[in-house]
Amino acid sequence: MALVGSYVGLSKLLVAVFPVLLLAWLRFGIAAIAMVHWVHRTADEPRLGRRDRWLLFLEAFFGNFLFSVCMLFGVALSSALAAGVIMAALPAVVALLSWVGLRERIAPRVLGGIGCAVAGIALVSLAQAGPDGGGSSLLGNALLLGAVFCEALYVVIGKQLTGQVSARRISALVNLWGLALVTPFGLWQAWQFDFSAVRGGVWVLLLFYALAASMATVWLWMTGLKHVPASSAGVFTVLLPISAAAVGVLLLGEHVSGIQFGAFALALAGVVLATWPAQRNAAC
Repeated sequence: MALVGSYVGLSKLLVAVFPVLLLAWLRFGIAAIAMVHWVHRTADEPRLGRRDRWLLFLEAFFGNFLFSVCMLFGVALSSALAAGVIMAALPAVVALLSWVGLRERIAPRVLGGIGCAVAGIALVSLAQAGPDGGGSSLLGNALLLGAVFCEALYVVIGKQLTGQVSARRISALVNLWGLALVTPFGLWQAWQFDFSAVRGGVWVLLLFYALAASMATVWLWMTGLKHVPASSAGVFTVLLPISAAAVGVLLLGEHVSGIQFGAFALALAGVVLATWPAQRNAAC
């Protein structure tokens, strides 16, 4: 979760150099090369059925393609701090979509988390609105919120995928679908882009972004779940907004106003409320 927040924040540096669709194409391409050995089916894995293939496509369309486009355009028009606040709404949105699509019950504390998330997003949008770039910031925030819903759909759809296919193979196949979807746009922007003007440090940051977004975070999360109960794992999403905000303030020099600080506090409260294990509440 700390890696997710860091690459969400640092992507603001990348979109200042690369066009958004070219950046997404390069990310998927680099990750596809790195994960080529994850694509093949192992002897103990079943063949993918038609339903699984359709779900994998939807995973890639919402969770990779649309998420990347909305997130990168949103960060370009907004700020890393705003991205952290808005992305903190992910657990609450997942709960909301699970209620709509999977008929899962929403606990009162999750409703409180949704309320905190909405209030935090409203506050950070209010702080950015004004005569100097307020329209761009509001559009950027709307795109970031769209990215949250795309990622939440990714989680909800993922619940319906077969548990017999390894997480590594699913990640590799979803990444390949993302690469296929963005390739026409990436090639179009690459044709007009001057790659010789890109400095070495930017290429290193791009490599970190591609490997962190498509490989490292998935492996760390799935490996961690072997040792941490799933009911407790969601609490660690609190590190996403903290990491994104830290990148914005410490590395990008973004200023934190009183309203933004309040929005950040509400976002963190919303994450804790939406993900805190129910049995721990009962024990208290």
